[in-house]
Amino acid sequence: MTRHALLLVLVVAFLVGAVPGTASAEQLRLRAAVRALPVADETPDGYDRDLFEHWVDADHDCQDTREEVLVAESRVPVDGCTITTGEWFSWYDRETWTRASDVDIDHLVPLKEAWDSGAAGWDDDTRERYANDLGDPRTLVAVTDNVNQSKGDRDVAEWLPDFGGCRYVRQWVAVKLRWSLTVDPAEKSVLRDRARHCRNRVIGFTPAVTSRPVGMGA
Repeated sequence: MTRHALLLVLVVAFLVGAVPGTASAEQLRLRAAVRALPVADETPDGYDRDLFEHWVDADHDCQDTREEVLVAESRVPVDGCTITTGEWFSWYDRETWTRASDVDIDHLVPLKEAWDSGAAGWDDDTRERYANDLGDPRTLVAVTDNVNQSKGDRDVAEWLPDFGGCRYVRQWVAVKLRWSLTVDPAEKSVLRDRARHCRNRVIGFTPAVTSRPVGMGA
């Protein structure tokens, strides 16, 4: 293995949030995956976006997480430290953009929603890994900026995209399972109802390792 390849493996392991060999992929059909989501009331107190350090440059290649997603999702080749042009298809509204400034990188499960659903108990490192999760392309999505802004911090009980509703539900469930996040009763009800009207596809996900601050009990 070359030095570059070894570095890439180590970076991916960091971003996935797991040490190689400690987590294996799991598969559930959509409806079973919804049933598997644990229900709990949300715990919104204390949220601050700055508690999730995001858009870091984990592999020190001059591209931060936002740029990495823009590179990965562009339909035409793009390169450089700061991505300004490319071609991005926003499946939330079926719009295509060629200027990076017209595109936001959406945390499909918003940072505040993650906080309310379990991330309040994570340590800083786990929250950083969640906010910059390149290990699963469903966590971060390039979408039209004003659509992302209209979504805000709302969950699936409060907001769904105009298009790709079943895809959104599948990805929401996958991200929540990957990061061991809970759902509130209203969220669970909407997911269960929506799943009944979607194809019962297999959802694969690799659980991320989550850690609590030293000295905090389980």
